Amino acid sequence: MRVKISELQEGCILTEDVMSLTNRPIIPSKTILTQELIQYLKAFLISEVTVQRTLVNGTPFIPSEIIEEENVEELADVNIIFTELFLEAVRDYKKEFSKWQSGLPLDITKVRAILIPLIETLDNHAEEIFFLHHLSTEKEYLYQHSVAVALLSAFLGKKLNYQQGDIVQLALAGCLADCGMAKVPARLINKNDALSSAEYEEIKNHPTYSYQMIQGSNLLRDDAKIAIYQHHERLDGSGYPRGDKKIHRFAKVIAVADTFHAMTSARLYRQKQSPFKVLEMIMEDSFGKFDLSVIKALQSGLMNFSIGSKVKLSDGELAEILFIEEKSPTRPLIKIIDTNEIVQLEKHRNIYIEEVV
Repeated sequence: MRVKISELQEGCILTEDVMSLTNRPIIPSKTILTQELIQYLKAFLISEVTVQRTLVNGTPFIPSEIIEEENVEELADVNIIFTELFLEAVRDYKKEFSKWQSGLPLDITKVRAILIPLIETLDNHAEEIFFLHHLSTEKEYLYQHSVAVALLSAFLGKKLNYQQGDIVQLALAGCLADCGMAKVPARLINKNDALSSAEYEEIKNHPTYSYQMIQGSNLLRDDAKIAIYQHHERLDGSGYPRGDKKIHRFAKVIAVADTFHAMTSARLYRQKQSPFKVLEMIMEDSFGKFDLSVIKALQSGLMNFSIGSKVKLSDGELAEILFIEEKSPTRPLIKIIDTNEIVQLEKHRNIYIEEVV
């Protein structure tokens, strides 16, 4: 819906690029507005923008005046619907997490009810899975991460030809992998700077806490329970809590989903990075830690949904992805928007894709 700048509030999500007198957007679509960005729009004398009907915290955005409502086609936009479903799921998961923090037992049926509507529509929204990091905020990261890992895990499970029952269990395990963070002191969860060694050791207990919280449930299969416990283990033995090298197939999927979303998201003490840069790091810097078939499934998904996407390069230029080669999915053939120059990033290692816009 289109609203006046005066109606905006922190947490509004842009659904269209905001243009000024330049060829480039001053703020791209999918940006979550802060008070600073709202003032920025006012400084550029922008009078109105198009935003999501749901705030980033999952609550409805109800302005006192709407310039233009969505038309029928916009209301049917699967991406808009998916974003709303995701934000509402995060809001509901946050409520459950707060209950666990207060000492109430975990109710698998409620978590399942939160995830199923999203899982059932996954095929129609697969493209959006790779852009969930745009919705990530430092304040809501913990809850957004759990729902996003569930969806990424389910998507990867589908790419790996898992049965539907396995996919649901995989999604539940992905979502509940960090439920044990509810037993970690809140001061560590909300800490604004890097953790000390002792604090990090306490954080590393969360897979054990998670397993303890779900081990008595009859609604989770043993596959899912083991994956929850092992989701931070690595194939080279460098993970935790046990340093196991023999890892359950579900845990191998969740490990990649967890790492990918974490590294592409804004967190309290780390800046987000582009999906392409993160995939490159997983493939090169973390070689031997993750299952190759899962990485290839992630790579395949990113390749399928990125042709035609606009990206910002590390040198500040805006470009369009023209073609992606399977051997170098993070360094596609691109066209610089301002000059129409065709560039093969594989031959320009000093430049990388910084952000999908």
